[in-house]
This record gives sequence, structure tokens and C-alpha cells, in this order.
Amino acid sequence: MQILRTFVWGLLLVALVAFSVANWTDVTVRIWPGILVDTKVPAIVIISFAIGFIPMWLYLRASKWQARRRIQSLENAARVAQVTPVQPEATTASAVDATPVAPAEPDVPATPPVGADPMSPLPTPPSTKPE
Repeated sequence: MQILRTFVWGLLLVALVAFSVANWTDVTVRIWPGILVDTKVPAIVIISFAIGFIPMWLYLRASKWQARRRIQSLENAARVAQVTPVQPEATTASAVDATPVAPAEPDVPATPPVGADPMSPLPTPPSTKPE
């Protein structure tokens, strides 16, 4: 992969040199009214490329650095977890009291009748009980 990256950068450099030789002319660049700069076309191209490339390259390096730190942190945590033995939990039941305990039934609240909610827009149904 390193050889491929070197090859691409070499091609980019050859293309830049060919462009520079073909376009070696003076141009006048107006930065602000009253400020004129005489420069060559390849200088403008190289500066424009650097203005776009350098911030993105710095962002890439920062992202790779942050990801590398995260990966190292996770690898260290996994290494510690692998080396540390797991302690068995102490049992609370004694040998004398070995009777199984039945689980308690959950308390299920009764559902209120329709309209019993004071905030409900539905009217409360009439009672069917004789009084």
C-alpha cells in the first residue's frame, strides 16, 4: 500500500511540473482594491491546492489519532479483563436451610373501568348496580 501511495504522489508531482512548465506566465491578482500581486500561475495553483489540502489532512490526522487512542484503550481493557480471574459469588443459603423458596407472585393492579380516569375525555359509564 505504501508503494501505491508513493506512486500516486509521484504522478501528482509530475503533473504539477508539466503544468508549471506549460503555464509559466505572469498574472496580476487583485486581493483587495488597491492591493495587486504579480505572480506566476503555478504559484497560484500550488497555494490553492495547499489551502484545500492542509486543513483536510490535519483533520484526517486528528481523527486517526483519536481512533488509535480509543482502540488502545479498548485493547488495554480487554487485556486486563482477560488476565483478571472472576471471583465466584458467595452463596447466601446455608447447608441447614436447603428448602427452595417459591417466587412471590407479582401484584398486578386491577385495571380501572373505562372513563374512570379523571383526565379522560370519555364520560363515566353509568353504574348498573341497584341502589
